[in-house]
Amino acid sequence: MTMIVPFLSLYIESISPHSGGYVQRWSGYVFGVTFLMAFVISPFWGRFGDKQGYKKILLITGTGIAASILLMGFVTSVYQLFVLRLLMGLVTGFVPTSLAMISAQTPKETAGKTLGTLQMGQVSGTLFGPMLGGLLADSFGFTYTFFITSFVIFASVLLVLFQVNEQPLGEKQSKRKTYSRKQVLSYIFHQPALWAMMVLTMIVQTGNFSIQPLLALYVNELHGPVNLAFFSGMAFSATGLGSLLLARKWGDFGDRFGHSRILIVLLIASAVFFIPQALASSLSILLVFRFLFGMVMGGTLPCITAAIRVRAPGSIQGEVLGYNVSFRFLGNVLGPLLGGAVSSGFSISAAFYVTAFLFLAGAGLLWMAGHLQKDTASNAG
Repeated sequence: MTMIVPFLSLYIESISPHSGGYVQRWSGYVFGVTFLMAFVISPFWGRFGDKQGYKKILLITGTGIAASILLMGFVTSVYQLFVLRLLMGLVTGFVPTSLAMISAQTPKETAGKTLGTLQMGQVSGTLFGPMLGGLLADSFGFTYTFFITSFVIFASVLLVLFQVNEQPLGEKQSKRKTYSRKQVLSYIFHQPALWAMMVLTMIVQTGNFSIQPLLALYVNELHGPVNLAFFSGMAFSATGLGSLLLARKWGDFGDRFGHSRILIVLLIASAVFFIPQALASSLSILLVFRFLFGMVMGGTLPCITAAIRVRAPGSIQGEVLGYNVSFRFLGNVLGPLLGGAVSSGFSISAAFYVTAFLFLAGAGLLWMAGHLQKDTASNAG
């Protein structure tokens, strides 16, 4: 799916040539609407997974995503692209569902390390997808890149169909049915560590996605239009390469030293490496700090998911993780809207500063939630 991300704003510019502010705004809308729909529909997919299994969700969502991307190659206006991205949101959830499936069947003691390994697989796609997509777009054009991307996703669906065996959850499955949604929400709200992790998921995704739709335009400012799609893919892939190197190690550190402590370190470091990107005077400087940012950001989602896995009782774990997926998609919606609004009102560099502040705010939230959790435990004792 990341193969089409680097040139999405360029594709909008090619089918609806307007001023820069128009392209930036619609880049945010087109990018964000997919995740808005996913945020709304995610709880329904979660209940379906509890009853029918996660594998069926993977097959449905994978097929729907592939079909949506295939049709994007035929659009003639930004409004048609917007509708297809909206429809794609109805079936988006392949990666989060994979995360929930593996998390639900992983021992708590090694949850961070295992999820970090899964993150490495996801990051590999983030690493090679944008570069490959950018290279294909420069060589064959946007339309054929949509077709090739769709074919690759269809191939992944076939791989899941014939190679993935989902283990039954046994007693945990029946125990989940004894808890109503109201009871699950009540439990979450009375556990500061849990709701803080969900809000943090939203903050992290907002920060990540605030820049992604604008990155191609920013690379154009720094480097110029020559092979723009390819160099935009390099900017995306630099972050992916950094994440690939350390995602599993950060998960292991979280298991050993505490996920909250590691997350605070990762968020502060993310802000530190994000600010210089706004000050970059060349593409090479941007790539260096995108790489450093990826080295620390790659550990956040595995540590968050592992922390929820450890905190949530087994009988409601699947549903709690489902709500976390919804917060993740909410961040995917807010990020492009925030980035588009800030960049069109001020500049793309300003979007980097705002995002760095978000990461620092997330670290502060996690620190406060830790103290609230201790107070809650003391009062309960």
